Amino acid sequence: MTSSGGWRVLAVDDVEPAVGELRRMLDAAPEIGSVRTATDAVTALKLIQAEPLDVVFLDISMPGMDGMELASLLSRMQDPPVVVFVTAYEEHAADAFGIGAADYLLKPVRPERLRAALERVRRFIDTPAPPAKPAVDSLAAVPVELAGRTRFIRRDDVRYVEAQGDYVRLHTPSGAHLVRIPISRLEELWASASFVRVHRSYLLAVPAVRELRSDLSGGLLAHTDVGDVPVSRRHARELREVLLDAATRGVFDGGGS
Repeated sequence: MTSSGGWRVLAVDDVEPAVGELRRMLDAAPEIGSVRTATDAVTALKLIQAEPLDVVFLDISMPGMDGMELASLLSRMQDPPVVVFVTAYEEHAADAFGIGAADYLLKPVRPERLRAALERVRRFIDTPAPPAKPAVDSLAAVPVELAGRTRFIRRDDVRYVEAQGDYVRLHTPSGAHLVRIPISRLEELWASASFVRVHRSYLLAVPAVRELRSDLSGGLLAHTDVGDVPVSRRHARELREVLLDAATRGVFDGGGS
């Protein structure tokens, strides 16, 4: 889980001076390789979705999604980062450890207390995950921002994904939603949820395919209830095999959920 260059850390706090000071302290720790920061939980979740991280130092009281809600999402990841809460409130400690946090730091954080927390993190990182843990990732619902509000789009509602630079557009019956995450990262996280790459710019939900069609130039299109998805020549045979296998196993409904 840990990169050879040291732990990849994310510090999350809606108070910028507080997250800046925490970053300064973490930068001085020898086991830390890199430290990124976020001032809200939704931004933090996007960063975690976009790249692997080893440890998240997380405030609890934040506007919108709070730290407990974010930690609960992270706990359902297949390979979650270690979580350390950093808060001014003592009363959430039991819930924090119940979620599986490695430690619970009270503000202001003293250097010796941070050192003890890092030792606890080391034990978490060095301990193999239990083999019986279910393989569930944190992207069963994806946060998108609409007119200043955060809405969660269910993965099961996504018919296909279209790459747009460092973003992807999630196409659903309720509309298309732009999310900042590379399509290659989403492909990796959603492979176990029956999403397959059918083009360098498209991921397709296999259960959403109603039929395969030819376009005017002889190319292949996968038809869904929210539009047609181009299938490149190099992916066409693989897609047909995947559809046949899904139909054989009875998990292909030909129309999405």
